[in-house]
Amino acid sequence: MTPSARLQSAIEILDLVIDAAKDNGPAADTILSSWFKTRRFVGSKDRRAIREHVYTAVRAFGTRPHSGRAAFLGLDKALWPLFDGSPYGPAEYKHSDAIAGPSPLSAWLAGLIDPAEQAALLDRAPLDLRSNRLKAEREAVLTHFAGAEPIGRDGIRLPENVAVEATPAWTLGLIDIQDAGSQIIAQACLAKAGMTVVDLCAGAGGKTLALAADMGGTAGLIATDTNRDRLQRLPQRGWRLGAGEVETRLLDQGKEHETLTDLVGQADVVLVDAPCSGSGTWRRNPEARWRLTPTRLEQVTATQRHVLALGASLVKPGGALVYAVCSLIDAEGKAQIDAFLAENKGWKSEAISVDMGRPHGAGLILTPGHDGVDGFFIARIIRS
Repeated sequence: MTPSARLQSAIEILDLVIDAAKDNGPAADTILSSWFKTRRFVGSKDRRAIREHVYTAVRAFGTRPHSGRAAFLGLDKALWPLFDGSPYGPAEYKHSDAIAGPSPLSAWLAGLIDPAEQAALLDRAPLDLRSNRLKAEREAVLTHFAGAEPIGRDGIRLPENVAVEATPAWTLGLIDIQDAGSQIIAQACLAKAGMTVVDLCAGAGGKTLALAADMGGTAGLIATDTNRDRLQRLPQRGWRLGAGEVETRLLDQGKEHETLTDLVGQADVVLVDAPCSGSGTWRRNPEARWRLTPTRLEQVTATQRHVLALGASLVKPGGALVYAVCSLIDAEGKAQIDAFLAENKGWKSEAISVDMGRPHGAGLILTPGHDGVDGFFIARIIRS
């Protein structure tokens, strides 16, 4: 493909990403994969160049641009010669063309996030693995990956361009793909064999399976979620990793308590990895900035209050609730726990002893700029 043809392809894909952000459609990665799947003739070098174009543009615009063409015209004047009307390239540039102005964050979002972290939130994210202690020690797993480095307790940070799922370590269940910061959430639970542990918002089970490793793969771990499609992926993942004892429960949204009655006041640990804005993961999903609005933030904080109260009802006296959000917006993290502790006198915060992060209110904050991981707020609170 010519440089102009690559740019036109990127414009078409970016238009799809922009439309998806308007209508809460598929993520940019999904759109790219689908686009390439229907165009097998596009070579690997062209794919890399097109993908680079798309994500460079997405990272550059904190406010959703009007169109892909306007975005690339505003991104870099060095691209303007490629708007030459050549076959398969963009139409020739005209003075009447709309040109979008880059800005990393919209004004309202910039006011919610620590200025020292804003640039790091738009960097490229590294590729981290969790070494699976149910099958191997991390030192042995490291030998499978040249240039890999340990991070955190169980993490492994890989160099770029590793096809992880094609490796023997993956096939043997020695590893799972999980950001090192996300691994800290499971670590904060202090789960052990013999406990009753509930992962309330388990999704596809990444943190559930980290908890299973801490529990030695024994029974007593219950994963719940309202999303059937995501929860259905967990058993197969568990068997690959040697964690086949995880119980799953599908919850009916708004009626979750009906499926959890037997667990009320019974759990040693409840993990509430609450739905959130995802601002801490913008390195991986930068177009998520275009989906977040003040109204959406109000909706998600209301959901967080609901699942926090639900999770608290399951904790037995002396037990722990670990609350986490992959967000650096205080309304979703620090403020939620501050409000919960103020309204529920029978609870107290407990320090989280891990090897990264900083104290933040009643919890801990992990950030890309300070810790080199996705952004999270984590708090561990104990029921009297």
